[in-house]
Amino acid sequence: MTRITIIETGLVPEKHRERHGSFPDMFARMVRAEDPAADVDVISIPNGDALPDPRTLDAVLITGAAAGVYDGLDWIAPLEDFVRTAYAKKTPMVGVCFGHQLVAQALGGTVRRSDKGWGIGRHVYQVLPENGVVDGETVAIAASHQDQVIEPPYDALTILSSDFTPHAGLLYANGTTLTVQPHPEFDVEFAQVCCDLRDGKAPDDVVATARQSLALPMDSAKLGGAITRFLARRAAPKLSAGWE
Repeated sequence: MTRITIIETGLVPEKHRERHGSFPDMFARMVRAEDPAADVDVISIPNGDALPDPRTLDAVLITGAAAGVYDGLDWIAPLEDFVRTAYAKKTPMVGVCFGHQLVAQALGGTVRRSDKGWGIGRHVYQVLPENGVVDGETVAIAASHQDQVIEPPYDALTILSSDFTPHAGLLYANGTTLTVQPHPEFDVEFAQVCCDLRDGKAPDDVVATARQSLALPMDSAKLGGAITRFLARRAAPKLSAGWE
């Protein structure tokens, strides 16, 4: 049985935590929807936990955070070292939102605040055919971000993309690293909370459109299941799309 170690990099705002739980709680629900017997450990950076040696772990999942990966906070460089060690060891690893960006930056990519502004609400992403991890032509997932991976690392294949977020999902050449910008762990209610949190920060029309979009169907369970299987190494990437 695979034990997934969730690295918590940010906190759900306190007033929403009792109802929705922490980010690791959300990911645990996502994982157990696919694999009810999954074991989950949590390492919380905001609560002062020390990073483990990734070479001793079965699988790693790095959460979202309000921080930017380029902010120079004292815990970001050690986490980048952790990512590089996990990558070299081929420890199964997934990053989501901040985690997606942190992995890209650690492995040589470029991350910055996008001039496209806030990406919130339901976003639809094109799926690269025959990528070996995510099936179908598109996935619709809740998003909440301003920063983006602008230039992926040289050995990262873009498998999810949209006009707003061209590099929304990356599959790496080591075959054990996958990252995504949107949030398959969010339910619709928490995605609405994320819209509420952007009131006064994002343009009113962007927030209103995002709220309306959440009435449409989403593929969170589909992407969450693919991530869970990837971490458990039950579906090794075929990599038939190739790195060109």
